Amino acid sequence: MVGTANAAALAAKQAAAKMHRRSRSGCFICRLRRKKCDEGKPSCRACKHLGLKCEYKRPEWWNSTDKRKAEKERIKNIIKRTKLQEKSQQGVAMSATTPPGLCHSLPTSDTYSDGLGCTRAPSVDSQNSLDYNFNAVTTPGLYDSLSMPPPMFVPSFHHPGQFAPYEVDIKTESQLFIDDIPTRRDSTISTFSTYQTPPVTGHPFPTENWIQQDYFESRRESFAEEPLDFQVFDFPHASFSPAHQAMIPVDECDQYLLNHFIENVVRLVFPILEVNQHGSARSDIILPALATNKTYLHSCLSVAAEHLKATERIQGEQIDRDIMNHRYEAIKELCEAFQRDTDHAQTLEATLGMILFQCSVGRGDDMLQVPREPQDGLTDVAWHAHFLATTQLAQRLDLPAQLVALNGQPHAQPPFNMTLTAWIDILGATMLGRTPVFADTYREKLIANSPSGLAELMGCEDRIMYLISEIACLEALKMDNMDEVQLCAHIKHVGDQISLSEPPPGTIRNPYSSTGAIRPKQLSTNLTAVFRLAARIYLCSLVPNFDRTQGSVIANMVNALSDTMEYVPAGPDGFDNSLVWPLLIAGSVSLPNSPFRTMFSERANRLGEASKFGSFGRMKQLLQQVWHVNDNALANGDKQCVHWRDTMRQRGWDFLLI
Repeated sequence: MVGTANAAALAAKQAAAKMHRRSRSGCFICRLRRKKCDEGKPSCRACKHLGLKCEYKRPEWWNSTDKRKAEKERIKNIIKRTKLQEKSQQGVAMSATTPPGLCHSLPTSDTYSDGLGCTRAPSVDSQNSLDYNFNAVTTPGLYDSLSMPPPMFVPSFHHPGQFAPYEVDIKTESQLFIDDIPTRRDSTISTFSTYQTPPVTGHPFPTENWIQQDYFESRRESFAEEPLDFQVFDFPHASFSPAHQAMIPVDECDQYLLNHFIENVVRLVFPILEVNQHGSARSDIILPALATNKTYLHSCLSVAAEHLKATERIQGEQIDRDIMNHRYEAIKELCEAFQRDTDHAQTLEATLGMILFQCSVGRGDDMLQVPREPQDGLTDVAWHAHFLATTQLAQRLDLPAQLVALNGQPHAQPPFNMTLTAWIDILGATMLGRTPVFADTYREKLIANSPSGLAELMGCEDRIMYLISEIACLEALKMDNMDEVQLCAHIKHVGDQISLSEPPPGTIRNPYSSTGAIRPKQLSTNLTAVFRLAARIYLCSLVPNFDRTQGSVIANMVNALSDTMEYVPAGPDGFDNSLVWPLLIAGSVSLPNSPFRTMFSERANRLGEASKFGSFGRMKQLLQQVWHVNDNALANGDKQCVHWRDTMRQRGWDFLLI
């Protein structure tokens, strides 16, 4: 009986396999994987689930054994990547009161030896924040009250960072007309992939056994590193599915610019978002905007030409013409949009792109050259001029109110363009010495302890960004000759609020998992620690008669920031470009023998050519100018130092360094 049962089971299995082999209508991906295909159109369920491009038309690689093998390896790697995201998503669930992107609760006053209370400091708004006991605050010892609890670090590590890979299809169409009659239509599709197989110690698949690999990939618990927050934002566009081909309308002569933008510039714009939500920057933001927003498209093509000229050192009339023509078209489209006073969401999207993309292109060493007359009379529009239009559009769309309305709602999805606006608004205000435009909104979010998605977008915890907004408000009040006693009171209370955000000891750790993948939440924790220290330094600089050489408090904070940088991946695929603002704040008050300068030089060297471009390159040049002036003054016995903002103003530099 047993033999009969085994024979029957074997026969059934052979029959099923035979039936599967007879099917010739399944997709070629399932055929290659030897999986049953449900033949769904335009993408079968298996390909859609695994994030693969479903192929029903015979692909080119099907006709060659070597190409089949290479395609099989590529699919294996994509499946590993997709499975990793799924396993991570099924990790430990966050509580309903935990802000997205952070898994640590705020410490209580018992955490600290100084016994700071947990009472919330009133806002630094000049009209509503005068209820302190100002007589109890004096300047002596203020630096000590602003210093942070001693950080505790684990041993240093060095591990190369990696950007999450992506692929995109770009379709270019051309048509031949004879006597206004269409006679021929050509269509080409270019596919770009940035995926590279990561080095693995002890390969988990020592043989070519596909079944063994499938079994390994099905072990979800083996990949669970930490939970990821998917669908953090309310995006303005519908997401592009893996099987969706991006049909971007572009002339053939501009195809090379679009190719360069997608292949080389996109990965520079939202590196933190890409870590938190793989492919989101591409599929949810940039590609839909390129396909539907002409102003955005022309802005991207101009930026691509500018980046190509800077990185490849291309000279000539053609590249300059491409930069100017697309910049002109973008500005023209933008002006027409303002005149129509319609499509406010698209106009906001375009203006934000114009601001942010400029942070990723251009050479920093070009800042030292003598400015030339603008070509064709078209001057660059300052970022804060664009941002003025941005704030007006955000208000027309009621985005600040929408952000506040999410207070108290667990796992709410903030409007992406409002989160992006907040990032530029808060750090941009420190560039200009002004109050952030939406400071009241951030204050309400701070009081409600409600996230805005900043941690997932740019890496720093929302609460720290709100406090940086408060410090910027305080600096604006100081410039308006605020009473020094009141100023010191506000400084102390904001310092207390920063202390309340300190995580428990040992929180800063290696951001890499045992498999070599970046852990998004740990990376955000480490980046937040750098921003927190920079916020303390920024706050201390507001103390009357601030002296960077006075005592050891400032030096200790600068040194602590240098130590924390050990836990941020360095190099071209690292995240130094996400820390331009805190590096500027700390570097501007560093002394000649500070470990910060050694750390900064080493990390810039590891960046290589990338350290000369974009915001990092501009910040690097700015620090070198500040150090040159201040170090010479200090050597001559003059402790007064020039502010980095004054250096920018003196040299006519008007950049957004974020």
